[in-house]
Amino acid sequence: MMASLRFGSVVLPHGLMLAPMAGVTDASFRMLCRRAGAEYTVSEMVSAKALCFEQKSKRAQAVRTAPLAAVSKEEAPMAVQLFGSEPDYMREAALLLESGNYLGATGDLPPAAIDINMGCPVPKVVTNGEGSALMKDPKRAAAIVTAIKRAISLPVTVKIRAGWDENSKNAPEFAQRIEAAGADLIVVHGRTRQQFYAPSSDNRVIAAVKQAVKIPVVGNGDLFSAADVKKMYDETGCDGVMIARGAMGNPFLFTEIIAAEENRAYQRPTDEERLALALSHAADMVAKKGTRVGLAEARKHMLWYCKGLRGAAPAREALTHAESLEEIRTVFDQLLEKRK
Repeated sequence: MMASLRFGSVVLPHGLMLAPMAGVTDASFRMLCRRAGAEYTVSEMVSAKALCFEQKSKRAQAVRTAPLAAVSKEEAPMAVQLFGSEPDYMREAALLLESGNYLGATGDLPPAAIDINMGCPVPKVVTNGEGSALMKDPKRAAAIVTAIKRAISLPVTVKIRAGWDENSKNAPEFAQRIEAAGADLIVVHGRTRQQFYAPSSDNRVIAAVKQAVKIPVVGNGDLFSAADVKKMYDETGCDGVMIARGAMGNPFLFTEIIAAEENRAYQRPTDEERLALALSHAADMVAKKGTRVGLAEARKHMLWYCKGLRGAAPAREALTHAESLEEIRTVFDQLLEKRK
């Protein structure tokens, strides 16, 4: 069993985190993962500049960024992840989040930490010098961490990649600079930006970062089973793990990991249990976001829950066109009946 992970006032008995994923880790999904065993979650990406700009808005309907940062009592400890490339805006946004006093604030309490995104690989982010583009600019990256750390009392964490490309794998040196700037914890994804999510994540990069810094290091990348987690711990010596794609359609993964760490037997959910959870997930999204938006965003989750189920191809096709919770229920019932 791994030792607990500590940073700031946060204590995670198994060092088990849910990664921030844009369009995936909304409040509904985060709570499912918490109930399954995730000890810490992170919001979807929040644009620091957008949060700051919408504070000047006089129209309530123009406030779209702030709700992404809402932290409920049930979700604590939860971090909010900021992305941006300008230290001043990043500092101002962090101050707003810590205070809880800003236009559009709907949470119960401040975040447990401010996480800085220096790992997102998508073009619309990196073309603005944000996300993993900061791996090419360690000086600016350090300035962002310093600006936030000096302004707030919350822990400051940073999510990075192995580097920008194969010729610039600078994660260990980058991590040292971030640590010197005041970071309290670093999450490392073992791929470069140019690799996106293929080929396999390189645990050697995470191990090198762990050796390079004194603050806690959390490993991320290709964690789809308890065996994957054990392998990462064994090969890197990391202090915790952050689960991303492995949890999509499978929040049960957190239960499996904890059972393995505590040397307990793990009973995989039945197909009925998996699809029942999927339906409750969709229902919660609809309740929180309304039928149109909730269903539109829930469809991809429903497809993930069906992944690997025998005979699911027709069901997956039907789910892409489902226009109500009742239609989703019918598709699931038909799938289970065919399997019988």
